[in-house]
Amino acid sequence: MSLDEKLGQLFMVAAYSNKGPEHEREIQQLVKEEHIGGLIFFQGSPKEQARLTNLYQLNSSTPLMIAMDAEWGLAMRLPETFKFPWPITLGALQDTVLAYEYGKAIGEHCKTLGVHINFAPVVDINTNPKNPIIGARSFGEDPEHVTRIAAAVMRGMQSVHVLAVAKHFPGHGDTDSDSHKTLPSVSHPMDRLEKVELYPYKNISKSGLGGVMVAHLNVPAIDPSGKPSSLSPATLKLLREQIGFDGLTFTDALNMQGVARDYKPGMVDLEAIKAGNDVLVFSQDVKLAKAKIKEALKAGLIDTAHINASVKRILAAKYWMGLSTKTHIEGSTLATKLLREKDQILNHNIFAEAQTLLINKNKTLPVKKLADLKIACVTAGNEVSPYFAEMLKKYTQVEYFDYTNKNEEEIIAALADYDYVVLGLYTSNANPWKSYKISSEIRRFTRRIALQNKLIITLFANPYSLLDFPEARDAEALLMAYQNDPDAESVAAQIIFGALGAKGRLPVSAGEPFEVGFGLNTQAIGRLGYHYPGAVGLDVNTLNRIDGIVKEAMNQGATPGAQVLIARKGQVIYHKNFGYIDSKKKTPVRSEHLYDLASITKIAVSVPLLMSLVEEGKINLDKTLGYYLPEAKGTNKEDLVLREILAHQSGLKPWIPFYLETLDQGKYKEGYYGKERSFDYPNVVSEGLYSQRYMRDTILKRILDSDLLPTKEYRYSDLGYYLFMQIIERMEGQPLDELIHEKLYEPLGANTMVYHPLQIFPIDLIVPTEDDKTFRRSLIRGYVHDQGAALLGGVAGHAGLFSTANDLAKLMQMYMQKGEYAGVRYFDSVTVNEFIRCQYCQTKNRRGIGFDKPQLEGPGPTCGCVSDRSFGHSGFTGTLAWADPDEQIVYIFLSNRVNPDAENRKLLSLSTRTKIQEVIYEAIQNDDPATALIGLAP
Repeated sequence: MSLDEKLGQLFMVAAYSNKGPEHEREIQQLVKEEHIGGLIFFQGSPKEQARLTNLYQLNSSTPLMIAMDAEWGLAMRLPETFKFPWPITLGALQDTVLAYEYGKAIGEHCKTLGVHINFAPVVDINTNPKNPIIGARSFGEDPEHVTRIAAAVMRGMQSVHVLAVAKHFPGHGDTDSDSHKTLPSVSHPMDRLEKVELYPYKNISKSGLGGVMVAHLNVPAIDPSGKPSSLSPATLKLLREQIGFDGLTFTDALNMQGVARDYKPGMVDLEAIKAGNDVLVFSQDVKLAKAKIKEALKAGLIDTAHINASVKRILAAKYWMGLSTKTHIEGSTLATKLLREKDQILNHNIFAEAQTLLINKNKTLPVKKLADLKIACVTAGNEVSPYFAEMLKKYTQVEYFDYTNKNEEEIIAALADYDYVVLGLYTSNANPWKSYKISSEIRRFTRRIALQNKLIITLFANPYSLLDFPEARDAEALLMAYQNDPDAESVAAQIIFGALGAKGRLPVSAGEPFEVGFGLNTQAIGRLGYHYPGAVGLDVNTLNRIDGIVKEAMNQGATPGAQVLIARKGQVIYHKNFGYIDSKKKTPVRSEHLYDLASITKIAVSVPLLMSLVEEGKINLDKTLGYYLPEAKGTNKEDLVLREILAHQSGLKPWIPFYLETLDQGKYKEGYYGKERSFDYPNVVSEGLYSQRYMRDTILKRILDSDLLPTKEYRYSDLGYYLFMQIIERMEGQPLDELIHEKLYEPLGANTMVYHPLQIFPIDLIVPTEDDKTFRRSLIRGYVHDQGAALLGGVAGHAGLFSTANDLAKLMQMYMQKGEYAGVRYFDSVTVNEFIRCQYCQTKNRRGIGFDKPQLEGPGPTCGCVSDRSFGHSGFTGTLAWADPDEQIVYIFLSNRVNPDAENRKLLSLSTRTKIQEVIYEAIQNDDPATALIGLAP
């Protein structure tokens, strides 16, 4: 190399991918004529940066090393890239596994974009809350903990050969001014610097740190001359000789006012080289700077050996970065490579391990008992999102309010009757140096709520926000969530309701009693969590094929819409809504829409209530119907065994169309119905139609008088569940709908699992079923579709239940967890095992006790790929609920394929539900990512 080429290697010039052709020509000229060694990219777009990197590398005689500030990922500079948590959030972690993965993931993104150097990690020890430029960019204020986290991040980045550059040497953490604007001073004595500011560099340098960035600071204890650290020979000597760092040294940007105010372009570069820096970052005049350096060499002010040593380090680093082999960055694939599911999993897991519980009076969190509990969520602050409230609603009924200073009085009044108010407070997530302070209006509002309600505060904000927020200490529970991020919102809701435990510790002091390292632990209690497919060993790309299956069903007219939910290992990882609530295609399906579950009612109502009676010794499944139902005595049903009825091989007819007996040539027979609800006609059949008081007795007698099938073999029948309803209600002395809600759904938090949904929910949240032309002569919406259940007033043992997919999944998860959910045991595991066991496999009957099971051969309710231990049920309206303990999978499919016509059987002929199940099992991966399950409930 010529001297000019060697000098060129010392320069790293600022490049942008959003400044147009003139800037592009300027960089091209510097690459070709000045032989610059590298570029630091700033704002623009990933695709354009890739194009320019390819172009500049092509025209450089010696490959360029490309650098970026990507402290929390490329998103620090570029849109359309993944934004990882800020360093202060990582500082709340208690081990370094996720910090390593964080560094590695950021390194992989850098490498994908052709970036070889990341000016990170920030190892400044942020001991000054008023620091205007570091703050949340630091891992915290404890030197040992910051060093542990930073070292892990460094190792992760360098594991993929992206050079990590620790900054800002000798330490920018205790400053109250910004070196972009002025020259900050750090006036601590040397012994303090050794213990705090210099501590990370001493330790990380021994672990293979590749680079150090030297800051523009005035540190009199190191250099009393007042010279900026970046231009100070004493500072560089300390780094090289006392600390023992032998990697590349970089100046902080030479256009910053910390040096540019007193040193002109060219001269500042010369001073930086004389001080001992290897790379001059953001040089403003390369040609002039090179001339100044050459003059200094001639004058003997710089030794040629000094230049050669720097160039040798630069070239060795380039070789380590892989620059000996030229590569082309493919811009067309950047979007998928820079927005990966594995990054989302890591993001979620970091928040799950970092979020810190600071107050937990009387063990408020996790909220365990949901019965009779009224909960509201209020959000306030900057860049507020409703997502936190949506996540809370997945666990129980939660009323949502969005605070503004204009609706404060209205909200305060509305909250008066609530047991708990969850207050989500937000600050900007745009960048770490945005204001983290809570406004005086929100502070006042918080104080007022605390006077009348039990308050749970979640701060999606920098922990320093607590310094000027004494009102937070009035909360029953205070959760530090660190950032305004969807994964942070999801995790916070899961911690509040016990799907996750709180584990983090404060990385900084936030006022009494919240000292650095403070944090309270809670334990997960076994509620469903919410995560990403890859976190539980399911391939997201395979699962995405489900979208096409459902859309094809809708295109073929099999159903107007659907809800599909998949959970694995206790985590809901796929929950999507498709299409519209009806064939008019005006209202899209949402997660809160309730579907008529049809025959899933059997395993959601009758079966659990029978389980309870069995456990209480009130029912023996091997006794006869006549033993428990006096009306059956003397009939051909007297000797039917309960177990056989539940397994559908007792000889009962499949179905009796009771409603046809109430019609005469399509008209209602006199005496069966009234148009208004009254003593004689109390049972609501549909809007404006009520059945007679003794309809239940009539149906019961009709069943008991009916013929049996000639042989006892498997034939599916609803009839037994009419009889079970009679037995259950007599034994318990309570109506079926009240009984199941009180015993099971309310404590489960399954508030949408209801009979008579119109009594609780607005009609626009209920999906319509059939436009019934023959019986009820109206569109059935909010009333049970099944005609027999309708005659009984909408409550029956075999049909009548409505639900969302999310709440039905809780029930199936409880069964799969052998009768336990959220720390509450509903049934003994022995009971659950017995009910879900195939009862008569030897006679080719696949059924359990009430539960359906996989087909023994040929077609059936499943894809044939599920385990023998799996169980569930389907429903006439186009529903399916299935659980597989072997693979820990819960699968829910809700549709209204009967809209507008119940004769539509395309959902069956297309095998939509079973095709989806096939895809779920195809998506199972043998090897889970090493860190995928971190943050999940045990």
